[in-house]
Amino acid sequence: MSNDNQKDLDFLFETLANITDKQDLKLLFDDLCTYKEIDSMAQRLRSAQLLADGSTYEQIIKQTEISSATLSRVNKSLKYGKGYKKLFNQKK
Repeated sequence: MSNDNQKDLDFLFETLANITDKQDLKLLFDDLCTYKEIDSMAQRLRSAQLLADGSTYEQIIKQTEISSATLSRVNKSLKYGKGYKKLFNQKK
């Protein structure tokens, strides 16, 4: 990753971290992302929450309409990643 890309990512994450108002965050996401991108992120986050709560793949696919391939990736991130674990208080 180039230095400029890293600076852009740092700026993005710092900006998001500093937004405390839900409506302001929604407005920024509306400007930054397509509806489909936002919908996909919400679907993945909801699926991770359902996995963390013990739901089965079948239940999650039925509730969220997520593809099994994407759900598998979410599950892998939930088990081995760091972001979802912090969010859903998962144990290592």
